[in-house]
Amino acid sequence: MFGWILLGLAAAVVFYFVGIYNQLVRLRNRVKNMWSQIDVQLKRRHDLVPNLVETAKGYMKHERETFEEITKARSRAMGAGSVGDKSKAEGNLTGALGRFMLVVENYPDLKANQNFLALQEELTSTENKIAFSRQGYNDSVLFFNNKIQMFPSNVIANSFNFTEEEFFEIEEAGERKVPKVSFSESTES
Repeated sequence: MFGWILLGLAAAVVFYFVGIYNQLVRLRNRVKNMWSQIDVQLKRRHDLVPNLVETAKGYMKHERETFEEITKARSRAMGAGSVGDKSKAEGNLTGALGRFMLVVENYPDLKANQNFLALQEELTSTENKIAFSRQGYNDSVLFFNNKIQMFPSNVIANSFNFTEEEFFEIEEAGERKVPKVSFSESTES
């Protein structure tokens, strides 16, 4: 009788640890899925940037430095490997695009161009999707990392080499600032 109880307890412990292992695998796969959703949006963004720049070049003939900055930032973002590197490179690209949009304000003809407006709207939509995907990814990473660090699942995680995932964070200090909104009168005639 005692042997059956011990056997039952051993089976319960094995099933418990198998359940934890399966949950860790499920969480890790969810993190990977969320990252792939961000990656899709980043690729879309990378594809839109050259079209936006090409449309603007005809109007902004004296802004070569701005175009080069965006091109270099885009190349670095596309070549980044790890989540941390990609996060930093994407922050730099976002900063370059922000500076580009500020320069665009000096070109009213460009701001009225339908192709440019359509590309700008697509880019804005993509930026919103990236932000939404980044939030989902970071939530998944938080849940996964918590599970890896908390007892008793940390025992299983360490035994099977589950490692913490990186958050997709904003690296550029300027992105953390609240944008300043100014409603001043326009000098256009």
